[in-house]
Amino acid sequence: MRVVLAEDLFLLRDGLVRMLEAYDLEIAAAVESGPELTRALAELAPDVAVVDVRLPPSHTDEGLQCALQARRERPGLPVLVLSQHVEQLYARELLADGRGGVGYLLKDRVFDAEQFIDAVRRVAAGGTAMDPQVIQQLLARRSHTAQPLGRLTPRELEVLELMAQGRSNAAIAAQLVVTERAIAKHTSNIFTKLGLEVSDDDNRRVLAVLAYLDHGSQ
Repeated sequence: MRVVLAEDLFLLRDGLVRMLEAYDLEIAAAVESGPELTRALAELAPDVAVVDVRLPPSHTDEGLQCALQARRERPGLPVLVLSQHVEQLYARELLADGRGGVGYLLKDRVFDAEQFIDAVRRVAAGGTAMDPQVIQQLLARRSHTAQPLGRLTPRELEVLELMAQGRSNAAIAAQLVVTERAIAKHTSNIFTKLGLEVSDDDNRRVLAVLAYLDHGSQ
């Protein structure tokens, strides 16, 4: 698996490079600025991009905007964003097209190497890896009574939050202490209530979360 990494702090960038390489991931490029990231993503076609939101020269949302542009040019490019804070607008933008793996992790909540590597691999494989705190803040804005969101039961809302974190049905079942079959039923109900039809081109788990985020921003 080839990774393009963008992080402007040398010590953190060097630490991430060493960690990724220790788990047999190939570093295609490790860059420190937006322009360097743009070139690396365009020229190297990595399997996944691990990107700090704020990069030089603007130190605002340079990293994310570079990643979003790369996804427009290469639809479905897996992107795992690292940030110091929950940036609701940025997270919604990242999820907006519903295609390809996406992740949003808070730097100080990545507790160990295996957790981080699992998130990188999950996103590269087309899944999601959303920090629970990110999801909680994003979903906090929505109305519990609005349609079609109000159609979901409390248990379905709980399942959706865990889905958004990138967990499989088996992992959700283990956490909620129910059967995997029960989770499959809840998942199917969520998709039906949100009007998400089966499609080979779209990740319905991502689109389900996006339905929440879009409504919450209205």
